[in-house]
Amino acid sequence: MLTLGIDTSTKVCSVAVCDGEKILGSLDINVGLTHSEGLVPQLDTLLKLARVSRNDLELVAVSRGPGSFTGLRIGMATAEALAYSLDIPLRAVDTLKAIAYNLPVAGVLLAPVLDAQKGNLYLGQYQWDQGRLEEAAPVSIVPAKTLVAELEQKSWPVILMGECRRVPKPEGLLVTLAPESARMPRGSAVAILAAEEYEEGEIHDYFGMEPYYIRRSEAKELWEKRQKQQRSGR
Repeated sequence: MLTLGIDTSTKVCSVAVCDGEKILGSLDINVGLTHSEGLVPQLDTLLKLARVSRNDLELVAVSRGPGSFTGLRIGMATAEALAYSLDIPLRAVDTLKAIAYNLPVAGVLLAPVLDAQKGNLYLGQYQWDQGRLEEAAPVSIVPAKTLVAELEQKSWPVILMGECRRVPKPEGLLVTLAPESARMPRGSAVAILAAEEYEEGEIHDYFGMEPYYIRRSEAKELWEKRQKQQRSGR
């Protein structure tokens, strides 16, 4: 299934086009461009270099979060518009699962994390079982400073992935860091996962997709705080 994958959940903008599990082309850009500046030109370049026509695409896949509030909105809006214009299916993929997909290693717990602001991290937990990536525990929000200590209590060796820069360096043997090249979400993982999970004839709503935020954005929290102050001041 010829699938276009998009991930804008972090500062890295990652896009890829895959035919099943075969990656035909992949571009990861991390030079400070905003996703609103770089995503569409990046998609055009990707398809041109991979020699894939937009009209040949069969599925559009996009990372739905958790992650950057603005980045997720831009990626999902672009994916929706593209799928709608081509009249092809659209599927969303959990960002933390897409990160874990980078390491097909059995017998370990894969623990991808992303910045949740205010010293916290989004934590996913996944394991490979008979060639399939399964969720070992629901996504949670944990303090960055206590993450390693919490993971050291697991009964499996743990590989830490994602945005690890604020995590204390593991000193024991049970928790290790994934290679830098495998830590971040990739458009290729988004595309392959979406194709695997897609079922023929699946109903899709082009403009009803919602990001998986887990927590409210800081802007929304601030707005609600101001509204509460205004009401109490009346």
